[in-house]
Amino acid sequence: MDIKREWLEKDYYATLGVSPDASDKEIQSKYRKLARELHPDQNPDDQKAEDRFKEVSTAYDVVGNPETRTQYDDVRRMGPSAMGGFNTHGNDFGNINDLLNGMFGGAGNPFGAAGHNMPRPGAHQQAQLRLTFDEAIQGVTTSVAISGVDGASQSVKIRIPAGVDDGKRIRVKGKGGKGSNGGPPGDLIVIIRVSPHELFTREGKTLSLNLPVTFPEATLGADIQVPTYGGDSVTLRLPSGTESGKTFRVKGKGIAVGSSQGDLLVTVEIAIPKQLNDQQITSLQEYAQTNPENPRQHLGDL
Repeated sequence: MDIKREWLEKDYYATLGVSPDASDKEIQSKYRKLARELHPDQNPDDQKAEDRFKEVSTAYDVVGNPETRTQYDDVRRMGPSAMGGFNTHGNDFGNINDLLNGMFGGAGNPFGAAGHNMPRPGAHQQAQLRLTFDEAIQGVTTSVAISGVDGASQSVKIRIPAGVDDGKRIRVKGKGGKGSNGGPPGDLIVIIRVSPHELFTREGKTLSLNLPVTFPEATLGADIQVPTYGGDSVTLRLPSGTESGKTFRVKGKGIAVGSSQGDLLVTVEIAIPKQLNDQQITSLQEYAQTNPENPRQHLGDL
């Protein structure tokens, strides 16, 4: 892997809005939230949102992977010496050599005078591959374009397994940069980007759906038809007194991966009517006068 100048210039943690000490789970959670908000499909014709989406994706490609995150942190800690210009009589040389040892599997600094004729493996290359929600679930054989040694674009065929997640990295052996002095080629790292679905979100085999219901349905209870990913619908029995934000699990209506079947999580959201006629307003006022319940009673006297 080449030491990248932009690693010194850009604070990817700040781009994602997390602390450098954030856990991998915290980074993943923040990235997914930002990706949903900024995705081009959610912000058509919004160039600022698209640019921000690309920045967030680039940041996550680095600090969202434990291996590259460690290398990024090392480069940031070492500062400009990581790009050259370090003092061979001080500690900087040892630090950069340690970093290069780690990057090249303990083979030592391949740029030193003693080793400039040694076989050197090619650099790993990265490429992003955007899939539709359906392609990610069902799997697909496709190709990804990369730059060849002469700068020309070339296609690499790749098989995407069913059930692949957004952010998944797939390694294609030997399809990266060309090695030198007889060294093997590097690998191609394909980063999967999955476009959002209009109804469902996904976490592994589990699908989630926000289901709007009316106030009477939530209050009195009702049988609600819920769409599933397969296109059919299932009946969800809503008990009386269901609160907004309540989540119900529908077994076996998630994603099938191999012989395992995920579930569907249905979160109820009470839809508040935006327009009421006079009769409806009068009915609500009468209900309010006869309803002794105070939902803020637990807050005390404020």
